[in-house]
Amino acid sequence: MGDHHGDGRPEDGERPVHTVWVPEFTIDATCVTNDDFAAFVADTGYRTEAERYGFSAVFHLAVRAEPGDVPGRSGEAPWWLGVRGADWAHPGGRRSRLDGLGDHPVVHISWHDALAYCAWAGRRLPTEAEWEHTARGGLTGARYPWGDELGDEWECNIWQGEFPVHNTLDDGWLTTAPVRSYRPHGYGLWQMVGNVWEWCANWFGAGYYRASASDNPRGPEVGNARVLRGGSYVCHDSYCNRYRVAARSSNTPDSSMGNAGFRTVSAG
Repeated sequence: MGDHHGDGRPEDGERPVHTVWVPEFTIDATCVTNDDFAAFVADTGYRTEAERYGFSAVFHLAVRAEPGDVPGRSGEAPWWLGVRGADWAHPGGRRSRLDGLGDHPVVHISWHDALAYCAWAGRRLPTEAEWEHTARGGLTGARYPWGDELGDEWECNIWQGEFPVHNTLDDGWLTTAPVRSYRPHGYGLWQMVGNVWEWCANWFGAGYYRASASDNPRGPEVGNARVLRGGSYVCHDSYCNRYRVAARSSNTPDSSMGNAGFRTVSAG
């Protein structure tokens, strides 16, 4: 587990490389889709935190909203806009819908929302160790689920072109792609990197790898942010090379954004 190539940033805590063991489990072959989440909402009436707060973060080229719905942008990442009315069913804002996106990953999902879905489905979120084990697809130390190089043909949904103003769409997508785009890796899982960030169960700790248990590690006991893994459609080497298997990120558990979803594992 960890960064075998020295690609990561020290503040992300991808080192030291260390061996961990996890018990047997099952994991979804894909991220939870819009159709999956719609079934959960229809059965339970659940309202996501983005719906209750009234806004969520949308990538600036994906906004579909009235001008009054976009009050401002992030100072650290001005390509992200807080959009009123953006939520899982309206990923670009009030003027957007899910037509034709049923097989795309559900987004604008907070960590708390993901847990609510898991409880309904009789599943849970993966630990960070479980996520990385499955993302590697049986390749020890590889940079990506398929090897160490991106290759001549796109294997994942990330940014191409000049970030954040021009995407050449060489991989075919500006934002999310259907969950079974590209090809599965060695364990038969789809899109473990790129497309959308995936929530994990753990609290995030940049120094945790130095103290991690080797047997089924579950992260720090306390924290301020939960782990996200896998990168997304806005990842680009000019500012974020986190579409690697070892890459780590985090956000507060009540946060939602247009490039984060989740997949689930067995409850046992």
